[in-house]
Amino acid sequence: MAEESIVEPFIKASGGVLRSEDIVIEAVRDLIKDEIKRYIRTKLESNPELKQEVKEAVSDFIEAKVKEGYALMKMAKCGAKLGMELVPEKLKDELAKELVSMFEKEIGAVIDRTG
Repeated sequence: MAEESIVEPFIKASGGVLRSEDIVIEAVRDLIKDEIKRYIRTKLESNPELKQEVKEAVSDFIEAKVKEGYALMKMAKCGAKLGMELVPEKLKDELAKELVSMFEKEIGAVIDRTG
């Protein structure tokens, strides 16, 4: 019996979900994307001024996204504070402990994923 390629078992296991035409179309799309990227890189390499401008724009964009995330965290903090103001006095301590526990777990999970 001839040896199967690495891809064949995946195609057979897909139960027809991944038709060969779809795979070919997706591969051609990837080739076209690669060619477009190559063309853009060539244009940028031939124009160092434009290349630097693109780098700065990307840097500005990333900085804006970080600021957006920070603003969202500040809004969440304000929302939590407002929520605590609305809670009856006898429940504040219990709710505060639950919130701290929840945030500790979430922050720990984020650190685990990024670390």
